[in-house]
Amino acid sequence: MMQQVCNLRLDSIGKSYDDFALEQVSLDVPAGTIVGLIGQNGAGKTTLMKAILGTISLDAGSVELFGHITADLDERELLAIKERVGYVSAVTGYPPQMTVHDVSRIYQLAYPRFDRVFFDEMCSRLTLESLDKPVKDLSRGMGMKAQLACVLASGADLLILDEPTAGLDPIVRDEVLDVLRSWMEDERRSILISSHITSDLEHLADYIVLIDDGQLLLDCSTEDIVRMGVAHLRTAELERVLADGTFAPGTLHVLDRELSHAVLVPDRRSFAAAYPEFALDPADIADVMTLLVKGEVR
Repeated sequence: MMQQVCNLRLDSIGKSYDDFALEQVSLDVPAGTIVGLIGQNGAGKTTLMKAILGTISLDAGSVELFGHITADLDERELLAIKERVGYVSAVTGYPPQMTVHDVSRIYQLAYPRFDRVFFDEMCSRLTLESLDKPVKDLSRGMGMKAQLACVLASGADLLILDEPTAGLDPIVRDEVLDVLRSWMEDERRSILISSHITSDLEHLADYIVLIDDGQLLLDCSTEDIVRMGVAHLRTAELERVLADGTFAPGTLHVLDRELSHAVLVPDRRSFAAAYPEFALDPADIADVMTLLVKGEVR
C-alpha cells in the first residue's frame, strides 16, 4: 500500500502458540480506507485482531495506533488511544439480562466522546427494536445493529469488525453495509473488517489482506484484484503458457482440477492479448483466495 497517514499499522508482528504461529505480519490501515481481512478458519485473523486490541502479548513486532506504538505508551496514554478504537464482535457479547439502553449507558460512561444524539439516530436508521428489550431476546441481526449503534456513537476513528454480516439476512446486511459506507464519509476514519462473505468486501473494501496459516499471502488494492483473471486451461495449454516465458516464474498460481487447470493471472488483459484463444474469466476475491491458498506457484 502507498505510504500515508495510518490509523493502524502492524510491523512484523509475531505470536506463537503450541500448534500455531502468526509470523511476521505487517499491514497498514490508512485513514480514509477500508481494509478487508480474509482467510480460512484458523488462518490467524482472530489472533491478529487480538493483537490490535491488546488482549494478547506479542512475541515480536509492534502495533501502532494513530501514529503511536502502543508498547511505548503509559497507561493513561494507551487508554486515550483505545478510546478511538471501536470493536464489533461476530457474537453480541453483552450481558444477556441487560437492555440495549443499559448497554448504551455503559458506553456513555466509558467513552467520553459518546454521542447520545448520534446513537438515537443510528437506532432509528437501523430500525433497532425497543431499547428496553434484553440482549438475550435480540435476534442475530438486532444484536449486530445494537453493537454498531453503540460503537459508532462512541466516537471511534478506527473500527475493528469481526464478521459483522455473518448470519444476517440480505436486507439487514445491506443496512449494515450502508451505515458503514456513510460512517466512512469522514476521511479521517478507517475500518479493518474480517469477513467470509467476500462479495461484501468487493463492494466495500479499498484493500484486501489475505492471511493463511499465520502468514501474509496478499496485500493489495481491490483495483488490483479487478485486473486479475482466472484462465481455464487444458494440460497442453498450461504447458505452453509456462514454456513461453510471457509470465515470469512464480507469478502464476495453478490449481489442478479434474479436467482442466485453473490459473490465477496477475493481469487479465495481458494474458488475453497473449493467448486470445484461451478461456479466461475475471477474478473475484473468492477466486484469488482459493487459488493463492490451494494453488501451486508456477
